[in-house]
Amino acid sequence: MGARVLWERRLKCGVWLRVVMGDLTEEQVDAIVNAANSQLAHGGGVAGAIVRRGGRSIQEESDRLAPVPVGEAVVTGSGNLPALAVIHAVGPRMGEGDEDAKLENAVANSLDLACQRGFRSIALPAISSGIFGYPKDRCAQVLLRTTVAFFEENPEAPIREVRFCNLDEATCSVFLQQFRKAEADLPLAEK
Repeated sequence: MGARVLWERRLKCGVWLRVVMGDLTEEQVDAIVNAANSQLAHGGGVAGAIVRRGGRSIQEESDRLAPVPVGEAVVTGSGNLPALAVIHAVGPRMGEGDEDAKLENAVANSLDLACQRGFRSIALPAISSGIFGYPKDRCAQVLLRTTVAFFEENPEAPIREVRFCNLDEATCSVFLQQFRKAEADLPLAEK
């Protein structure tokens, strides 16, 4: 079963934002974002799935780049994945303090790395909302707010599509609800 677009809107700068239910490892985009830990040890969750599908080379390359501070991001190849690259964003663990700012940095740094490489499309999961315990609704709000702010500050960025991609229905439902709630305040293109 392929990815299903649940919500899509185009910003005034021309960038499409989409909430997608699907497998991040199957996304046909230039870069996918991995919700990583500081050691870039990709054992479970999204990270584990990326290495299982993409191949051992992703972990080997990650081992050479670790450790990565919380809020930062690095790029590796994508192995056997359809994406051209994997951007490993280190999100915060709930309870460590200043979590919103750290998550904002992880997202902005991921988008910046994608732009530096001239990528036109990127897919992000719900960073930190799994075993790191970050609330899914806050995650959706921070990801959306940070992405919109990034393109307001960088209207000439090469990225033309940002996909917020999650596999489970519960997370997708939260993202859909939060994005709909924020829609009236977004700088959207005329229909």
